[in-house]
Amino acid sequence: MSEQQANGRITRREVLRRVLIGGAGLALADRCVLRAAEKPARPAAVRPARAKSVIQIWMWGGPAHTDTFDPKPDAGYDYTGPFNKAIPTNVDGIQVSEWLPMLAQHADKYSIIRSMTHHNNGHETAAYIVQTGHQPGDRIVYPCVGAVVSLFKGYGEGYQGLIPPYVVLTRPQGRFSESGFLGPRYKPFATGGDPNQPRFVVDGIVAEGVSDERQRSRRELLHALDTLGKVMKGDPRFERLDACEEKAYELILGDGAKLFDLSQEKPELRERYGRNTFGQSCLMARRLVEQGVPYVTINYGGWDTHKQHFETMRRKLPEMDRAFSALLEDLSNRGLLDTTIVWWSGEFGRTPRVQWEAPWNGGRGHHGACFCAVVAGGGFKGGHVVGASDAKGMEVADRPVHPRDLIASIYELLGIDPDGPLPNPRGLDVKVLPAAAGGEPGVGRLREIM
Repeated sequence: MSEQQANGRITRREVLRRVLIGGAGLALADRCVLRAAEKPARPAAVRPARAKSVIQIWMWGGPAHTDTFDPKPDAGYDYTGPFNKAIPTNVDGIQVSEWLPMLAQHADKYSIIRSMTHHNNGHETAAYIVQTGHQPGDRIVYPCVGAVVSLFKGYGEGYQGLIPPYVVLTRPQGRFSESGFLGPRYKPFATGGDPNQPRFVVDGIVAEGVSDERQRSRRELLHALDTLGKVMKGDPRFERLDACEEKAYELILGDGAKLFDLSQEKPELRERYGRNTFGQSCLMARRLVEQGVPYVTINYGGWDTHKQHFETMRRKLPEMDRAFSALLEDLSNRGLLDTTIVWWSGEFGRTPRVQWEAPWNGGRGHHGACFCAVVAGGGFKGGHVVGASDAKGMEVADRPVHPRDLIASIYELLGIDPDGPLPNPRGLDVKVLPAAAGGEPGVGRLREIM
């Protein structure tokens, strides 16, 4: 792991490296001209949309449902540990963890699904199921929701924004190929860096002195030394690289840089979100959807708590509570919540029974039998609970909801037909989602909150 990867920051030089070699490859290939064979035909099977964008809060590692949105205060110490209190929300009859007091005051804006299930306890396969709606094992890697939205609501609708239509803040999920058989054009643009850091860092040195003028001078020097580029001028392959370079510099020096500059936000608003990576990522996500980016994922790690679970939760839950509630409030105040879906979920939950024994010493394991998801905005109703778990949160007790059902509901609100064909460069005869139980179109939607 490089020093840059370890400290979570990205340098200007690294931005260019990603775009100009290999990755420009792929880091911004979405915005460049690719071969015609890699461009699926414009999809036609869409329905009237109520939502324009999605902000996915991806709880990498799997959050404990019983310590967040499905508390079980009466389950006993072996299940609750020290987290044995639930608090009321601003919606009668709905309670959440005592560690989510800010989110409790915004329960009228979101709905909780307490009966998510897929019975898979492996990170890779569970993440694939939750993010694609497909089961693994049929020798085809399906695209995740972000890539599908990038197809139907991005390039398929003539998206021309500077920022690619599918953005991940700040690291790729890394558990599977997000674009699947759609190909590299539909991979997410992972921003890297840390939106909570106010300045770029170059080779470990704070680069306050690297002005835009100096950056342009470096570019001129790069071109002066590029003898191969001069010889190959006019070659279509080099023209594609030149187009990628233009996009990269526009992100560094142009309007794209302004969009990623959080110093333009009021200091008190930044404080409301929390001056940490997750909090500022939520604020960045709001800025992106405000500019029309169809799909933004916040890859929020640190939830794989096999050991020291409660110690970790005492740090993570207040951070999540603050930023998530600020995002909902901010979107609502700006009139964006009606057209922006917010989707909170991990690949599974965590074992309701605490693993007190060594070597876990108070941890929680993987639990795909029953877990939570939260949805808000974009046509989803607030102030509702879908399904229920049993008294200890071990199994679904009522209204099982599978990842395919939730994703189908998201697609429908975006105007994407979940039962329609999925255009792709390989010419595969596939649907957007597999058939629901019973095989009838429309089955499995979350109608009670749509």
